[in-house]
Amino acid sequence: MSIPVFDHFCAIDWSGAAGPRQKGIAIAIAAGGAGNTAPVLVKSDAAWSRTQVLAFIRDTLPANTLIGLDLGIALPFADCGAYFPGWAETPANARALWALIDQICTNDPNLEAGSFVDHPDLSRYFRRHGGREGDLFHTPGANDKRGRFRLTELAQQQQQCKPYSNFNLVGAAQVGKSSLTGMRMLHQLNDAIPVWPIDPLPESGSVITEIYTGLAAIEAGRPPGRTKVRDYAQLNEALTQLDSQPVKHTGAIDDHSSDALLTAAWLRKVAVEPPRWAPKHMSLQIAATEGWTFGAF
Repeated sequence: MSIPVFDHFCAIDWSGAAGPRQKGIAIAIAAGGAGNTAPVLVKSDAAWSRTQVLAFIRDTLPANTLIGLDLGIALPFADCGAYFPGWAETPANARALWALIDQICTNDPNLEAGSFVDHPDLSRYFRRHGGREGDLFHTPGANDKRGRFRLTELAQQQQQCKPYSNFNLVGAAQVGKSSLTGMRMLHQLNDAIPVWPIDPLPESGSVITEIYTGLAAIEAGRPPGRTKVRDYAQLNEALTQLDSQPVKHTGAIDDHSSDALLTAAWLRKVAVEPPRWAPKHMSLQIAATEGWTFGAF
């Protein structure tokens, strides 16, 4: 397998929170080439907005950048043979899913996705606040109370991660809102940058991937269940494990920023490993419908 040579590695800690700006968004970039310099945060004049991030990815990032987005790029499909089994209008693949979400949420501001999860047919598949769990939230016949999972999330579990279903919108660790808002952004990028593995890996140029910052932290030596880093000393210990130079700061750091910094350095270290681009359980059908989390074997 031929892997593109990336000059930069960008990790984006995304947020599905409501509102025009999200304090939970952080962006970091690690330069490629010799030296493994410390990753750096990309600052905004205020908290980032999702539309700002879209423009940053499309217009500002340099060529040959591997871009990691901390969100799910699709919903579970393989377990039921459909995203929304029993619904006549269920999309056939991930790109059609993105288009459907963006269409239904046309009037939702700030790339939000409230209209999608509150849709009279689609709400049946989600677990929402207020004890509102749809009757189709679970895989039929399954006993897993956490809901439906993609194959990549099952692979994450084998690497000591604790994934959540993208149909779950409840709880501090849920990723459903982030994933749905992120899919709107991916649709609005309008094919400007390929999204692996939904799109084939190009021979050169920039590529967008799904990341899981907890996986990067575990591979940098953080204990499972304690992947969040909230001071620079711990961050630099983890960066050392990734062959990266330390960040020259001390004291406290918010976990969104540390997630982005750590994962940018992790992308730089592992992107050259062919098995990361050829997960053993990822077929062409899975790639087109569910996508995959970069780094999950």
